[in-house]
Amino acid sequence: MRSYRTTVPRAIALVLFSVFFAAACAYHFREAEGFAAMLPSFVPWRLEIVYVTGGVELLLAVLIQLPAFRRRAGNWTAIYLILIFPANIYAAIAGVPAPGQEETSAALLWGRLAFQPLIIWWVWWATRLPRSGKR
Repeated sequence: MRSYRTTVPRAIALVLFSVFFAAACAYHFREAEGFAAMLPSFVPWRLEIVYVTGGVELLLAVLIQLPAFRRRAGNWTAIYLILIFPANIYAAIAGVPAPGQEETSAALLWGRLAFQPLIIWWVWWATRLPRSGKR
C-alpha cells in the first residue's frame, strides 16, 4: 500500500496554494474583462478562455488536496502556470493593468514575471512526497 504522508511544511504549503488558486479562480470570474485584456486581441474567445482557466484553477486547487492525485496535479499545475506565462508577458509589454485596476506600474507588471517560477517551484515542491527518512 502506498503511503501519502507528507511533512508539515509541505502540508501547509499545499493548503496555502489551494487557497491562493481558489481565490484566483474567484478573481477570474469577478474580473473576467480585466483578465481577457491580458490576452492579445487576435486571440479568439478571450472571455471564454478566462472562464475556463478560472475553472481549471479551482479544479487544480482541489486535486492537489487529494493524496492519490497530488503529484500529477502538481505536474498539471506547473504546466498550466507555464502555459499562462505568455499572457503575463503580453500584459507587461502592452502595459495592461492588473485585472480590476485602472492602472498598474510597469515595475509591478514586470515584477510579476519574476514570481511565476517561484510559484511553479512552490506547487512542484509541495506536491512531492518527502524523501524517506525526512518526515
